[in-house]
Amino acid sequence: MLVLASASPRRRELLLQAGFTFEIHPADIPENLHPDEDPFAYVTRLAREKAQTVFAQLSANPETSAGLVVLGADTTVTLDKAILGKPTGPADAARMLRMLSGRTHRVITGVAVVTAQTTEVAAEVTAVSFFTLSDQEIADYIATGEPMDKAGAYAIQGRAARWIPRIVGDYFNVVGLPLALVSTLLESRHE
Repeated sequence: MLVLASASPRRRELLLQAGFTFEIHPADIPENLHPDEDPFAYVTRLAREKAQTVFAQLSANPETSAGLVVLGADTTVTLDKAILGKPTGPADAARMLRMLSGRTHRVITGVAVVTAQTTEVAAEVTAVSFFTLSDQEIADYIATGEPMDKAGAYAIQGRAARWIPRIVGDYFNVVGLPLALVSTLLESRHE
């Protein structure tokens, strides 16, 4: 049984789109950045902790532990060594969008697959270029509410798509779940 350790509607939609059958059991863990933790270490640690936490909860029950596979993921946006998580409010979203304006940043998603036998962890990186945004465009976008629960304060699959002329890498990674990487990790369990 595959379990997604996330409440993200985007991750759920992507897994469904890719044809996976799964259950959802969100992990409730602190997502604090450790001192001097780089973005790769941060997202892979959180993905692993989410998957391991949910695996521990579900494997305690013999009815849910047989064939249990838990998928955890965490996505962040990085620019100039800064990690841009989810904004704390409209002012923070505006700050992030001003930072991204006219620049290319990286989106990193850590993915972890936990079973009774193994824990596999990997990460995907995508470069995303933004047009230069006016203060009015930023204010209007924030007013929609869309950026408020998104790493980096934007959704590539939403209204922000019109400001992104180019990406290099996996589009689905920017949405929140690199499907090719996830498929490879899940399929490698059967080899």
